[in-house]
Amino acid sequence: MRPDFDPRLYLVTDRALSGGRTTEFIVAAALRGGVTAVQIREKNYPAGEFLERALRLKALLDPPGIPLIVNDAVDVARACGAAGVHLGQSDAPPAEARRLLGPDAIIGLSVETLEQAARAEDEDVDYLGVGPIFPTLTKTDVAAPWGLDGLRRLRARTRKPLAAIGGIDASNAASVIEAGADGLAVVSAIVSAADPEAAARALRTIIDGALFSRPRG
Repeated sequence: MRPDFDPRLYLVTDRALSGGRTTEFIVAAALRGGVTAVQIREKNYPAGEFLERALRLKALLDPPGIPLIVNDAVDVARACGAAGVHLGQSDAPPAEARRLLGPDAIIGLSVETLEQAARAEDEDVDYLGVGPIFPTLTKTDVAAPWGLDGLRRLRARTRKPLAAIGGIDASNAASVIEAGADGLAVVSAIVSAADPEAAARALRTIIDGALFSRPRG
């Protein structure tokens, strides 16, 4: 993992779940609450509008030094100077993203099965997005949940950093860290919260406590 990438509390945007509030409002509040990375994941924007929104988020994230990761769109990540890109199994190959974005880019790859994770061991990716951990309504086109036991099995098979996603909130965040995740990627737990800043702060406190308590080595 690139030394400046901290996946502990990884916000993934979703305007459909934002309750009519702008993505910039949600991200600014989450920054105050302690998010450590932000992924812009907006599937329905035309390319030009997607780039414009990515640039606005980058301007918001650059001063505090929080990396912007673009979901899927390597061209948008390159055009806006994002810190990196997050790829799904059907997106551009990680090697192609690395060629286009360079050696310092942060590249994440989603894995839904142990087989996909095994193949990713030889890929030049900085972290694996593991999900869904629990059932979720945020994305419906996903495989069966990993569950905590599945996450533990994956943790035992890879040294790559793991960012867990799917159905994670304050009620189960500690258990996901204890099962081996290095960070939590969350959508509705922050985006849909009445107070995104407070929601982010509560999650960050739980994550930091669980990481501190986790056995070393």
